[in-house]
Amino acid sequence: QVQVVESGGGLVQAGGSLRLSCAASGRTFSPYSMGWFRQAPGKEREFVAAIRWSDSNTYYADFLKGQFTISRDNAKNTVYLQMNSLKPEDTAVYYCAASTGNGAYDYWGQGTQVTVSS
Repeated sequence: QVQVVESGGGLVQAGGSLRLSCAASGRTFSPYSMGWFRQAPGKEREFVAAIRWSDSNTYYADFLKGQFTISRDNAKNTVYLQMNSLKPEDTAVYYCAASTGNGAYDYWGQGTQVTVSS
């Protein structure tokens, strides 16, 4: 069984930074890719960023414009999301997900709350 666990959320003032972490664990699990999504109150969940495990290729939502950076630690099956210049509209529950390469994200974490105050 694969578990995906996020950490690092919290309350930050506008302009501040946070780093989210996400660990995927399972006896023989090796992800094809891992990604971050977010869901703000009253809105649908949206894609934020993803990273492919084999070559560290990264993918970002167009709206980010370099604001966030995704990275990974292969040995720990852990992915990070460095979030800079945070704005109140970045307030959301951030979810991490892992894909086995079948075109979808198969395993999801419970989410971590990020709140940006103005």
